[in-house]
Amino acid sequence: MLKLRLFRNLGDQELSFPPEGVAVIGANAQGKSNLLEAIYYLETFRSFRGARVEHLIAFGEDVFRVAGQMVSDQDGRATPTEVAAAYEGSSRRRKVTIDGMEPERIGDAIGRLGAVIFSPADVGIVNEGPVRRRRFMDVALSLNESGYLAALQSFRHALSQRNAALRSGQPEAVVRAWDEPLARSAASVMGSRQRWVSDWRDTYRGYYEEVSGGGTAGGSATMTYVPKVPVDEWQEDGVYTACRNALDVRWAADLRRRNTSAGPHRDELLLALVDGQSEVEVREFGSGGQRRTVALALRFVEGDAIRKAKDSAPILLLDDAFAELDDARRERVLDLMGQDRFGQVILTAPKQSDVPLQGDTLARWGIEKGRICA
Repeated sequence: MLKLRLFRNLGDQELSFPPEGVAVIGANAQGKSNLLEAIYYLETFRSFRGARVEHLIAFGEDVFRVAGQMVSDQDGRATPTEVAAAYEGSSRRRKVTIDGMEPERIGDAIGRLGAVIFSPADVGIVNEGPVRRRRFMDVALSLNESGYLAALQSFRHALSQRNAALRSGQPEAVVRAWDEPLARSAASVMGSRQRWVSDWRDTYRGYYEEVSGGGTAGGSATMTYVPKVPVDEWQEDGVYTACRNALDVRWAADLRRRNTSAGPHRDELLLALVDGQSEVEVREFGSGGQRRTVALALRFVEGDAIRKAKDSAPILLLDDAFAELDDARRERVLDLMGQDRFGQVILTAPKQSDVPLQGDTLARWGIEKGRICA
């Protein structure tokens, strides 16, 4: 069940989705992506398209609200949970509730939906700079690893305060009072990132090879966590010591530049293509097909991480995700999606013939000017 109020062009609607999911068919600019955006907003309380929250409100209005009710199987009983989110533009106030109760922090409510979204824009994870890849790691870890979001927020706060002290010319003692909390939280963030990449590297490579065709034709791929702080020992104390040492070493440069130059805000997730003994960065040397395959492999890994953390199949949201795939890759992706990796499927397409997944069983809905018709 999804209740919409003034989210983008979707107006006021209440939708009951079939258990297996639905295909939403409609021409471009009718609101198909807006619908998936509204659903996924209940997972992260952010737009997956990078839109500012005030831009999610319908034109000329001051508030939007989205509420979703999920039913899970707990000890053989169907247990409903409602996640709701609202934003008021005039006061810039957000409100998030779980079964009608506001959590202490919005971060405590993320990840309740258990969804992964595929869209053509995912190739930006590969094509754009390190910020986009760090964000991919941060979202995946925040949704699936307890304590990661709190550590990330602590790091960002300490970093912001240290940089503010540097920019305002505060005495060294004032600036460096932030070194301890910065290094502690940085060590936690970096340790989690390193473990996540290590744990999922082989799975990622396997997905890339399956989608690309593998072997000599498709090659292989790898992902590597590249911290900008040199770390010799990945135990937490070792990472903390490395962070403190880096702050000491970089102090003169930080003072000169008035900015903190060492820490996880500089890290990289290196995505490379493998051919024999050589590796090349896919962002620089990959073809369009290889870049899209890398992005798909990352999303499959994200889905696996959700399923492992929640012990249930994630909801699959597909925003015209096959539009830029060649026929061979498309067939292999469909085969992977059909292997019980995902639960409910909600996809969008401009016309009926573009609905490749569960074509015989998935209900069709139409959409025109934001209004959805079952």
